[in-house]
Amino acid sequence: MKNIAVIGAGTMGNGIAHTFAQFGYKVALIDIAQTSLDKAVATIEKNLDRQLAKERITADEKAQTLSNLSTFTEVAEGVKGAELVIEAATENIEIKLKLFQQLDELCDASVILATNTSSISITKIASVTQCPDKVIGMHFMNPVPVMKLVEIIRGYETSDEVTELIMETSESLKKIPVEVNDYPGFVANRILMPMINEAIYSLYEGVAGVNEIDTVMKLGMAHPMGPLQLADFIGLDVCLSILEVLHDGFGNPKYAPCPLLVNMVTAKKLGIKSGEGFYSYTPGSKELVVASNFK
Repeated sequence: MKNIAVIGAGTMGNGIAHTFAQFGYKVALIDIAQTSLDKAVATIEKNLDRQLAKERITADEKAQTLSNLSTFTEVAEGVKGAELVIEAATENIEIKLKLFQQLDELCDASVILATNTSSISITKIASVTQCPDKVIGMHFMNPVPVMKLVEIIRGYETSDEVTELIMETSESLKKIPVEVNDYPGFVANRILMPMINEAIYSLYEGVAGVNEIDTVMKLGMAHPMGPLQLADFIGLDVCLSILEVLHDGFGNPKYAPCPLLVNMVTAKKLGIKSGEGFYSYTPGSKELVVASNFK
């Protein structure tokens, strides 16, 4: 496979597009908003400049990566000729189902349809297509150009051939693919999100403050980032969505989102993307400042 389409130009979509383009794939990046596409290309160029400054790529490799990238605002145009389509849209089941129904109509039956979902059932997504054996999960980690893991999720009907090809494709990006089965949260978020939720409960119940909770986990458990800072990095709305999938999927109260998390999302305190979550973020500043509500 050499022709890839990526749907969604947000943080994950532009990272996936960047990575495939850097490794020689022709990439069509698709988003309904031209402004989002322009921002994505600018982000990719900025990240390539960072790689160039660290001598991880050459100037020629930067130029080749950008030349491998095209942008589209129409899904039908963007997926023409694609052998693999990767959906990286908002973590919303209705949006994803609608997209996969559309892709099923637009793409040839030989095209592999992948989703970067972090928690939603691959089997459910595949059920709205005529070729569920061609549907698979490719859960990249953020930031995509840096992180090595790709969680490869098999739906109930995903074929061995498709799984093997996606494992090989991930390896061609110098990633380490790990195959898992299709249950709520898969592996990464089934383990990670309850930890983040418990950290939020610890704050909510007054066990300790934001900085103290994160410091314990960084220094005591050798985590590079505390769970509350990580939640801000992921996006509190995304964390809430994943916890709701876990809670609905297993029916176990241990996955119930902390009321503090629900309130913060309702108040649009979403973390880095909104400028405030458990910490406050100032553009250009690397200083970590606890949000005023938690001081």
